[in-house]
Amino acid sequence: MNRRKFFQQAGAAGLGAAASVSLAAPALAQENPKITWKLTSSFPKSLDIIFGAADEIARSVSEATGGNFTIQTFAAGEIVPPLQAADAVAAGTVEMAHTCCYYYIGKDPAFALGTAVPFGLNARMTNAWFSAGGGNELINEFLAGHNLYALPAGNTGAQMGGWYRKEIKTIDDLKGLKMRIAGLAGEVMSKVGVTPQQIAGSDVYAALEKGTIDATEFVGPYDDFKLGFYKVAKYYYYPAWWEGGPAVHAFFNKEKFEGLPANYKRILTDACAAANASMLAKYDTHNAAALRRLVAEGTELRAFGSDILDVCHQAALETYAELGAKNPAFKKIYDSQQAFKKDAYLWAQIAEYGFDTYMMIQQRQGKL
Repeated sequence: MNRRKFFQQAGAAGLGAAASVSLAAPALAQENPKITWKLTSSFPKSLDIIFGAADEIARSVSEATGGNFTIQTFAAGEIVPPLQAADAVAAGTVEMAHTCCYYYIGKDPAFALGTAVPFGLNARMTNAWFSAGGGNELINEFLAGHNLYALPAGNTGAQMGGWYRKEIKTIDDLKGLKMRIAGLAGEVMSKVGVTPQQIAGSDVYAALEKGTIDATEFVGPYDDFKLGFYKVAKYYYYPAWWEGGPAVHAFFNKEKFEGLPANYKRILTDACAAANASMLAKYDTHNAAALRRLVAEGTELRAFGSDILDVCHQAALETYAELGAKNPAFKKIYDSQQAFKKDAYLWAQIAEYGFDTYMMIQQRQGKL
């Protein structure tokens, strides 16, 4: 081959390759822009599972984008008060929050349905309703009016019914009780004589210790042990009939989320889904050992009597009827959950409950 001709052809090819690179680079930069967001959490760093979900999301997003999309996480109170996280997101002060919808029922009771309501869905049903039962679409249709978009980003599983200074033997023992309790559960509890208090997690111990409140619910054994409630209240009740499977959400400023490149939206959505599954798995893993530690420290476990549950269930149904009659958004979302729940429990009692009940008997008999 003529050497001059060869190098001429090679040079032309090289120029073509260089041109293609120069054309591709701006397009690649547009698809993977450098973005830094702030995320404010409603939880303290000491609660490593529930706060840690925010860190997991940030880490997943950064790794999937080669560090181009960075999310800075801040614990409750570091830049925004814990119960004002959604307000900061809606206003654009921060782009994102990790919080619970029911903290914001003061704006609209329909917010509660994004987390949990008394005698609502369990954790598995909650995840199914959001991902396959139309729940995510319904919640975001509602949140759009608040300039918010949300994705499930955690679930604690069924929670405990809280810490009490005295035994709760009858429904009358609840009358006059000052209790830290979030969401619509507070409204239901008020119907049976409780005075509900909404207090951020980081402030609950001090309130219980000082006697500002007589009882508190929070999450479950793992977190409750860390927070030290057993030191200032002796009786630990179950179950939290108001939180059978509460969802924790990632809230986004709607405009900011919609302005992301499509691949970033997908990455962020997948990161939230992974954190959602991870949180439930971690609580399922660690709660049993924490419960043993609490009992060893002198905690006395108590179950709510069926008579108490029946009265509270009736109070909850009355609350939903009242809210549904005057709040179309609440009624629309609640009716969807109710229809889903009826079918879900039809199936659960056939297979899941039958299997679990038998295995629990084996556990009690020491045969596992």
